[in-house]
Amino acid sequence: MFSRVTSYFRGRKDGMDDHSGSGRILKIIGVLLLIYLLVTVILGIYWSSEPDTFAVREHANEVAREMQREPVVGFTTTTTVIKVAETLLDKPGGYLSNDIFPPGVWMDNIPAWEFGVLVQLRDMSRALRKDMSRSQSQSSEDQDLVIAEPQFHFDSDSWALPSTEAEYRRAISALKRYRARLSNPDQPSAQFFARADNLNSWLGDLETRLGSISRALGESVGKGAVSDAIAEANMDEPLTEAYGSEDVQTPWTKIDDVFYEARGSAWALLHFFRAIEVDFRKVLNDKNALASVHQVIIELEGTQGAMWSPMVLNGSGYGLVANHSLTMAAYISRANSAISDLRELLSRG
Repeated sequence: MFSRVTSYFRGRKDGMDDHSGSGRILKIIGVLLLIYLLVTVILGIYWSSEPDTFAVREHANEVAREMQREPVVGFTTTTTVIKVAETLLDKPGGYLSNDIFPPGVWMDNIPAWEFGVLVQLRDMSRALRKDMSRSQSQSSEDQDLVIAEPQFHFDSDSWALPSTEAEYRRAISALKRYRARLSNPDQPSAQFFARADNLNSWLGDLETRLGSISRALGESVGKGAVSDAIAEANMDEPLTEAYGSEDVQTPWTKIDDVFYEARGSAWALLHFFRAIEVDFRKVLNDKNALASVHQVIIELEGTQGAMWSPMVLNGSGYGLVANHSLTMAAYISRANSAISDLRELLSRG
């Protein structure tokens, strides 16, 4: 009987030991999970910071000294495009648009910012390939720009096989080869033509881009848009017909995405216009257009003001709470107006 009692208590003790052992394992797993979540939250906050602007002239001069080259016409613009692309990939957290793990997969503001930068990179690389590197419409395209331009158009959220970062770095490498040939007097095959018509072509595309961005920002509070019914209007009876409109409003879940995409576009354009001011200075001075370029730069600088709010606010146009989208739209619209003036000056003989 004594042996049975001893066996009974020994069995209970073993069961309790097993239970306490599994409980310790669960506690360890819980602590590790908590630490992981805490680390990802801290990383997410750090990665959410937007890159600072950089000094375009100083950076171009520094690169020229490292390469032991003279900063010829086109060197600053090409160097700025390279720097903007490298910042897109090498900022805190790296390139986040294709992340599939926390905290990147949880974030949407910085990926929207990245897409805004990417759109301007695509447009500028196309302008370099199509216009600025060619003397006329029948001229051959630059061999490296032929590689760079389509690489920037690769899928922006491909995680692997191939990854987006790898394809964009191929574009950066091609731009660096173009820059090396452009600044090497022994290799005259690379050209950059800082002409009014080349600049005007890029500005025309940009004017359309900024118009769309400004409209999307303005729709944060909802606005009337002319309906398609106007296309079917009866022009024989203008006094008896009224044209309707449709209310268009950005979904509240997308307001911050639109805002940060606009902010990213403006960040890239700010650097591009500072570079254009250097490389196209002669033609801008001849056309009395330097003031318009300075005005564009001033308005784009306004888009990069510090965000003191932890989130993008969406108050009504005349309400008590701020509307960050409308503030951004005002800067973008004024920059677009200055671009229209710039295009007009460049078109004059």
